[in-house]
Amino acid sequence: MSSIGKWENAEPGVTRKIFEPGKSLMMMEVHFEIGAEGYEHSHPHEQLTYCIQGKLEFQIEGKSHIITAGETLVIPSNAKHGAKALEKSIIVDIFTPLREDLLK
Repeated sequence: MSSIGKWENAEPGVTRKIFEPGKSLMMMEVHFEIGAEGYEHSHPHEQLTYCIQGKLEFQIEGKSHIITAGETLVIPSNAKHGAKALEKSIIVDIFTPLREDLLK
């Protein structure tokens, strides 16, 4: 699990740090430059996103959701989703079960 606790590039203008996971729950902090995108994808994990700073537009199964500082968003298991930073932003993503694909 070499990526834990280290900042890494996810997509252009997007960096993330994965925190030490529990047995079935994990969390990471993600920073977006203005205009940066988290590309559309899906995974079998439930995701809870909390916006610390900024403003992001999420697309979840083709529907637009905008969140700002202090707001949360639930992304269901297997839902296609992506995000675009409308402002410089920081979010915290929580997943269950563990995203083994990110812990390699």
